[in-house]
Amino acid sequence: MVAAAGIPMYDIPFLTIGGGMGSFVTLDYLRIYGVPTSQMRVVSNIDHPWQTYEFLTRCSQIPRGERIRSDSSSRPDNLWGFPSYALEEAWKEKKPSYLWQILTEPILNDYWTPRAGTVFENLEREAKRINYWDMLVKGQVRMVRRRTGGGYFTVVTPPDGAAPTKRIIFRSRFVHVAIGYPGLKFLPDLQEFRTKHGDYQHVVNAYEPHEQVYEFLKTRPGTVVIRGGGIVASRVLQRLFDDREKYNLQTQIVHIFRTFVSGSHGPHVWSRRKGGNGWAYQGFNYPKSVWGGQLKAQMRKLEGADRAKKYKEMGGTNTPFRRRWQEQMRAGRSGGYYHPVQGTVDRVEQSRDGRLVSYVRSGDGIVREPVSDYIIDCTGLEADIAEHRIFADLLQHGGAFRNPVGRLEVERHFEVKGTASGDGALYASGSATLGGYFPGVDTFLGLQIAAQEIADDLARRGFVKKMGPLRSTSQWFKWARNSSV
Repeated sequence: MVAAAGIPMYDIPFLTIGGGMGSFVTLDYLRIYGVPTSQMRVVSNIDHPWQTYEFLTRCSQIPRGERIRSDSSSRPDNLWGFPSYALEEAWKEKKPSYLWQILTEPILNDYWTPRAGTVFENLEREAKRINYWDMLVKGQVRMVRRRTGGGYFTVVTPPDGAAPTKRIIFRSRFVHVAIGYPGLKFLPDLQEFRTKHGDYQHVVNAYEPHEQVYEFLKTRPGTVVIRGGGIVASRVLQRLFDDREKYNLQTQIVHIFRTFVSGSHGPHVWSRRKGGNGWAYQGFNYPKSVWGGQLKAQMRKLEGADRAKKYKEMGGTNTPFRRRWQEQMRAGRSGGYYHPVQGTVDRVEQSRDGRLVSYVRSGDGIVREPVSDYIIDCTGLEADIAEHRIFADLLQHGGAFRNPVGRLEVERHFEVKGTASGDGALYASGSATLGGYFPGVDTFLGLQIAAQEIADDLARRGFVKKMGPLRSTSQWFKWARNSSV
């Protein structure tokens, strides 16, 4: 069928789709395990692996100089995790205080986390070291389909003028899908307002460019409504506080929490999360034991409803406790310019003077009507995998199915269940696999754990030799000297 269609076909044993952090980490592992660049390709519509991630962090008020929410030893550029980011930054900046913070976190100090710029600079260094761009193929993947003879066809639309035909096809034994979130997710009432009024400047998502909000507030006093209670909401809030202090502004902030957390909460005394003033506090996305402790071991044994129940216990929106913006919130509450409220927004309307009226219904039935100049939606990214064409096609035609929390069901080694094709295998990692046997998938360390599981499974299938201690040690020295793999 492919030959009859006249579509050019290229044989490549291992193909990864996405080109973001998940694809990069997997390629990095396989290169260090010993797979040559000639045996692998990555199909992507972005130029470098951290491009989308940097765009999202910058929009959500984490520029290169600010710190992200990630553990010191979770290094997507360094599968060994040593030296950690804290050691690197302490050495480069001559600040031993970073090491003291690591030793005393989180009792005496906040969790230490790396600067975004440190992460991106090291990713670029590692990408050059493994010859990443020798493996990059620009294009848009349309679908991945099983071959009758085993393995998979991946249908790609190349950029205009890059190929003589509108489609090209890769024929592969192994395919890896790491395409991240399908897109931005808007709260329904805000999406309705934007569609009705065509206003994309005053009602914005924190993950899209919205610098106009902060620039406007520098010109005259204004009011901003924040929706959401996670890490992005805390970053947007800190930006507003910082600008207020730096430029002596009169900005008013109304913060609407759908779920208002007033204190410690959880199912039992051994599983409680701190909270207060609307926020649920946790250092990282999940308890640290999901990456290598009791919870990781426990989750690998759970199936179906039991697994979904455990996810519900661990889940929920949360953000790290950071002393700096705790002080800013206290000052805002006492100063009368930060107003946290609990409630559900029924609708948003436009006032006669063009401002935004939010109709907020609290738990006691009272409806408040805060008026603002801007609304910033900090509730997150689109999580429904069927919103992406590749996953939708795999669910409909590829044998894939959903896990207990509605995303892609994968094996413990991250092969997509139901998609096996002869001696080939289809793998997936990242946010699409949340709900599987390993919870912390959408993190640096989670992507690394998935990549190692995939690499070890490929070794079992004979695609690459399993990495032992001698090769691991020699490869670490190559990494330290920045020598090519």
